[in-house]
Amino acid sequence: MTQHEDTPVAAGTFRPSRRIFLRGAVAGTAATAGLMATGAAPAVAAPGGFPDYRHLKPLLTPSRLKYNPTGEIIFPCIRGVYDKLANPLGRYYLYYAPHDAPGGICLAYGDSLEGPFTEYPANPLVSNDWQPHYKVSHVSSPHVLWNEDVKELWLYFHGENHTTRLARSKDGITFTYDRTVLTRDMLPAGTSETSYARVFRHDLPARGARYVMLFMINNQSNHRDIAWGWSKDGRDWTFAQQPLIRHSDVGVNNLSGPHLLTRGGSTFVAYHTGKENGGNILISEVGNDFSRRDHLGVLYDSGSAAPENGRAASPSFGTDRGVPYLVYEAGDRLGGSIAVARG
Repeated sequence: MTQHEDTPVAAGTFRPSRRIFLRGAVAGTAATAGLMATGAAPAVAAPGGFPDYRHLKPLLTPSRLKYNPTGEIIFPCIRGVYDKLANPLGRYYLYYAPHDAPGGICLAYGDSLEGPFTEYPANPLVSNDWQPHYKVSHVSSPHVLWNEDVKELWLYFHGENHTTRLARSKDGITFTYDRTVLTRDMLPAGTSETSYARVFRHDLPARGARYVMLFMINNQSNHRDIAWGWSKDGRDWTFAQQPLIRHSDVGVNNLSGPHLLTRGGSTFVAYHTGKENGGNILISEVGNDFSRRDHLGVLYDSGSAAPENGRAASPSFGTDRGVPYLVYEAGDRLGGSIAVARG
């Protein structure tokens, strides 16, 4: 697919989604029947030339997991490891975590992005007490980056909500603590949360950077925005002192769960809104140098029926044998499952 170019929009404006929804089902078609079962209307166009992701099924449900301290899980991160690790447990590693105390960074593995995924029997891989490095109420929001420079999986995770940490692994299971990479003290005074970070390999030559971090930021206004930073090595970071995407830019109360995407020679950020503002995954074009602010609207529209119940969040994207997939939180905050949609 290529980007839509028929409707130019000035940078910094909000453009409602270009998706068109078919309100009437066509009887007898498997695709339509599957979509209607989730309460989602089938989409025929997505913004920016991206796939029309359609819900398939849950992949992980808390009640079916051995490690289940709080009855909830969040923030999936899917990684293909079949071509990176020697003797992996499966082609794909799916990292996730409970959020509430004690949390814990967890792993499931499988041979297809459509599942099934098997819970790693010794979860959590990383706990809320890792002496002498830290002891916190909880650790959560795992994002794992394959660092080609050192042939390692780098795990970024938060604990507490104002601190993001880095751990490193040769096998994706056993991690060595590295350092703190982000705290609220690195952002303007009054910042209360800096969490749900994801890190991506992305060149910013003008800044001397090869990595970009996206994360959620909150302050005394109690409206969450998307913030960002850049780094030459993924360890030492510089952070923009103003949000990359503000909640007010797209007319909602809160934004979170950002993910970087590239397509058609440009760069985009996908992120989710709160359920009170539709519970959807939106997308904005920021350009390869992060100078654009073209807000394109809904990338994935959450279904009203279970398991989504009007909320899709924390997107993680992958491709399995040429087919695009979206792995995400489906359902109420701290009351849902990890699900997959196919493009």
